[in-house]
Amino acid sequence: MTQNTARRRVLITGATGGVGSHLSRTLAEDYEIIRHGRDPGSAPEGADLRIADLADFEAVRALMDDIDTVVHMAGASSPESSWEQVLEANIIGVRNVLEAARGAGVRRVVLASSNHVMGMYDRHEQWPVYPEQLPRADSLYGVSKIFDEALGRFYHDEHGLDVISLRIGWFSEDPLSAEEDILRAMWLSPGDCTEVVRCAIEAEVRCGLYYAISDNPNRRWSMTNTQLELGYRPRDAWTALPGAQEQVVEGGAPVRDTWPRGS
Repeated sequence: MTQNTARRRVLITGATGGVGSHLSRTLAEDYEIIRHGRDPGSAPEGADLRIADLADFEAVRALMDDIDTVVHMAGASSPESSWEQVLEANIIGVRNVLEAARGAGVRRVVLASSNHVMGMYDRHEQWPVYPEQLPRADSLYGVSKIFDEALGRFYHDEHGLDVISLRIGWFSEDPLSAEEDILRAMWLSPGDCTEVVRCAIEAEVRCGLYYAISDNPNRRWSMTNTQLELGYRPRDAWTALPGAQEQVVEGGAPVRDTWPRGS
């Protein structure tokens, strides 16, 4: 790690959530981590947590002082989130983060997008899926992430802000707990999650959409540009875990008609 990289101050929003808390720990070896959360009581013991409601622009702006990169993980995260939930957390909140970052001279924002922006391809088993295809959300949550990706592109084109959108798969410690093949196929291991975010922070490319999934042999989503442009090399696969057994289905295992409800 270069001396310059080690000095980067990285703000992680949603640092008390599943992905955010993991990144707060694992990226701390390479960066000065600033943690954001909404609830003071959720702060890890001994850790400083900056409190802000992302719907409050002034509170968000106060988070940005001397920040090099924002890793934006906060927001409504369930595909069954209501319109009211995604409106405040994933639409107003993302706009506030991007605008505050722009105004403060932040170099780069890494946005947490989702596989659910393309979820109708999965529901109808129309694979493979490429990042340049027309988005087809499977939920209001997915719709909000399409908005985030488009807004990020606008802030890059209009204001020159670096915006890397990661279409994060299924982050889990135990992919074998899932019965659905599609969940195992989109598994993102904790180690690979750290690596793809680190790549997004450091890559020379300044804007783009990238799938973030582990090296699962049954995945249906292209990561060619993630590997070429971000330099990401996934190391984990659910099939390599003890007790794993893949049932190979030509063309991909079927997906239930109610996907992603209940996932």
